[in-house]
Amino acid sequence: MGDLDGKIAVVTGASSGLGAATARLLAERGATVVGVARDRDRLAEVFDEIQSGVYTIADVADPNACRGAIDYALDTCGGIDALVNVAGTHTMRRTETLSDEEWSHDLAVNLDGPFFLCRAALPHLLARGGSIVNVASIAGVEGQAYSAGYCAAKHGLIGLTRALAVEFTADRLRVNAVCPGGMDTPQVREFDAPEGADFDLILRAASPRGLMDPRQVATLIAYLVGDDAAAVHGAVYRVDNGKGAG
Repeated sequence: MGDLDGKIAVVTGASSGLGAATARLLAERGATVVGVARDRDRLAEVFDEIQSGVYTIADVADPNACRGAIDYALDTCGGIDALVNVAGTHTMRRTETLSDEEWSHDLAVNLDGPFFLCRAALPHLLARGGSIVNVASIAGVEGQAYSAGYCAAKHGLIGLTRALAVEFTADRLRVNAVCPGGMDTPQVREFDAPEGADFDLILRAASPRGLMDPRQVATLIAYLVGDDAAAVHGAVYRVDNGKGAG
């Protein structure tokens, strides 16, 4: 028996990193997990370890794919109690050379996708008194060099979180955001600085305690999904291993 027994949670970006860690932890705590990602092979590998889980392939930048992922969860599991928007992308680029396509891609994955998924899931979450957890970033509460599109999108995701929290004040739905710092994930390990980058500026985003294990962030997400967080609504949590302390 776990504290999430009976809950059905949709987790995007579930093929690796924080998304995979979150899917595993929610399942361990009793939830039925619906994983969403683009990489079928990696998603299948993660869900080989999750007995109480199913998965579907979708690109969150596509509104029709987002609607299809929610429909899949409803058809397969019969409802949705939680939507956890983890899927994201971050490529450092110099702003003066940032193309229209790159800017659009940053916003499409990091902001449009969570909105499309929230919009599709809201009627079902409202009916069951569910919750939304949007995974933003410390880049959503401060600036980061060579990350104009990413920062803009993550700041926007926090704004979306707060807007929904206010709009649905009178409902049982809860909407919160988590802002992780640096984690030991493939995205961080495959980091590539733009040509001529100032590494002193890049390192300003680093925590004095180093990289976190994604499961450490997933633990907070699991709390926010659970009933113990019934009074937590519209909150924005930094989980940054001390980065924001000063």
